[in-house]
Amino acid sequence: MGRWLNGTLREVAYGRLVADFKIRDDMTNPANVLHGGAASAILDDMIGVMVYALGREQAYTSVNLAVDFLHAARLGDVVRVTTEVIRAGKNIVHCEGRIEATDGKVIAKCATNLIQTSVKLPY
Repeated sequence: MGRWLNGTLREVAYGRLVADFKIRDDMTNPANVLHGGAASAILDDMIGVMVYALGREQAYTSVNLAVDFLHAARLGDVVRVTTEVIRAGKNIVHCEGRIEATDGKVIAKCATNLIQTSVKLPY
């Protein structure tokens, strides 16, 4: 999914990632607006990468993803995505993310919980 989304990382810090994404034709609905599924995929993928980068021994997977769609992003727009860990427990990691337009308008925001799996990561 990350290869298809094709974002550009701008900031990497422990518990925080920032990336830019250009809204392409295959990410839009018939009105040439960022599709909600694509926005959700961007947020879910970025949060997954950020949690992976925490350096834990086990893989984590999403339990839920609550997304609010607040503004439109149009074909050709470049959006900034910021994801942050809010609380990193032993088994559950709670995160938030947001997609913003260049003018600062929040296009979408989410809250999600990821749970530890039994899958060992190959570091």
